[in-house]
Amino acid sequence: MLKVKNLNTGYDNVPVIFDVSFEVNEGELVSIVGSNGAGKTTILRAISGLIRPFSGEIEFEGKRIDVMPAHEIVSLGIAHVPEGRHVFSKMSVRDNLLLGAYTIDSEAEIEKILKEVFEIFPRLKEREGQKAETLSGGEQQMLAIARGLMSRPKLLLVDEMSLGLMPILVDKVMEILKEISKRGITVLLVEQKVQEALEMADRAYVLQTGKIIGHGTGSELLTSDLVKKAYMGM
Repeated sequence: MLKVKNLNTGYDNVPVIFDVSFEVNEGELVSIVGSNGAGKTTILRAISGLIRPFSGEIEFEGKRIDVMPAHEIVSLGIAHVPEGRHVFSKMSVRDNLLLGAYTIDSEAEIEKILKEVFEIFPRLKEREGQKAETLSGGEQQMLAIARGLMSRPKLLLVDEMSLGLMPILVDKVMEILKEISKRGITVLLVEQKVQEALEMADRAYVLQTGKIIGHGTGSELLTSDLVKKAYMGM
């Protein structure tokens, strides 16, 4: 579904990502793990068109997207849940969700998607009329993911969803991502909580200072000496 080939990119002509290549197959939950500052967020921004590659290619369903504007990439079926949640604090939960459906013209279809999203996130249904700023951190993270689902994406990019959450809430949100994957949405998760991300991933890549230094199934990487030494203190 997604192919990233020899990607080099960064900010203001300063490289952050170096010759990165990976792929995501339809129906998979793939994790890119690494410490803070490794370049994980930069990769997602390049995929969703928020920054441009210096060189390399990004393909989605066989089509080059690294030359397309961000709004066209969304219309192809890629949704990006950014780091730090970024919900619209003064707007209601429902209105936040409706903003995620801006690419869909049919009101009946939007109501159908809303119903499906509330099945995954019953807590948001209970809070439907509340302002987003009144939600807990975990609920705001759920809202950010739910808003991403409102465009009915084929591929969901999720950036550091554990950031600022208590461990029990991290587990809850991880379970939600598994449920989303089971419903047929392909997920690419970047995450610095290495063990949790690898435990749930079909496959994963290890990113260090802008370079892929390892890849395999989640279970393979959990038992690898590379990951144990670098990220688990073992």
